[in-house]
Amino acid sequence: MKAIIDTDPGVDDAMAIFYAASCPEIELIGLTSVYGNIPVEMGTRNALHLVEMLDRPIPVAQGLPKPLRGRHWEPVHWIHGEQGFGALPAPAPKGRAVDSPAVDFLIDQAKRHKGELVVFPIGPLTNIAAAIERDPEFAKNVARIVIMGGVVHARGNVTPFAEANIYNDPDAAQIVFNSGAEILLVGLDVTDRTSVTKENFAALARRAPKFGGFLAAISDFYIDVYLGRGAKGCSLHDPATVIAALRPELFRIEEGDVEVGLDGEKLGQTVLKPRNGQKTRVCVAADYDRVVEVFLDGIATLG
Repeated sequence: MKAIIDTDPGVDDAMAIFYAASCPEIELIGLTSVYGNIPVEMGTRNALHLVEMLDRPIPVAQGLPKPLRGRHWEPVHWIHGEQGFGALPAPAPKGRAVDSPAVDFLIDQAKRHKGELVVFPIGPLTNIAAAIERDPEFAKNVARIVIMGGVVHARGNVTPFAEANIYNDPDAAQIVFNSGAEILLVGLDVTDRTSVTKENFAALARRAPKFGGFLAAISDFYIDVYLGRGAKGCSLHDPATVIAALRPELFRIEEGDVEVGLDGEKLGQTVLKPRNGQKTRVCVAADYDRVVEVFLDGIATLG
């Protein structure tokens, strides 16, 4: 599949990008940055660094810096570190983003690869919603939108009801769900039940010194946040989303319409309702140990 990852890197974003790059089934034709874990300018810089580590000619397009309708948003440096890569200092990429803004880049690539392009938004859905609003054909041109976000049967991670990516721009999320696009939603119902420990990353660093070593280094700070909450390791939020697109047999999926809470205490809530027009599928359970194994094995192939 031809793929674009819309990303706010971010520790687990780096995991997802490297995992996608390890998959022979995926031709990664671009990264688009968005605010979320960190400001968009940091996200662009970090995406450029990851592409340079991969040594592949993958374009990076800078996206939108704030939610679609002007809602408040704050970065989460206490989770992903001041520069987005845990305790590592700011990377200094040699390259620069393409001149085309992310929304234009997404629209153009969807037209060029009509029916082939899979978009993976693993941050707030602002860029994707803006593309849909600007080009009514965008939702028809993409083959699928595979989203990391939401929670339907479990507890949120920002409020009891809401997951962070949806909470940060619920208006954008509702636009995307109502767009008519084929959507696979991979949220906290699944991702919060995956776990990778520091020992797992240390072993991965031995198997793949360059990429595993980098992920081990940036995840150390990230895992400490999870340890402080009583977990044994960090969740694979973003890489599990890529895995779900390639290995659906590892997941239990429900179908329906997703309605997003747009105000009050349930802002950002994602409610799964009986199907009535959307083309949305939601991952609600998985073979969690196998998902972790698939991720680690994929990164190991990069070296």
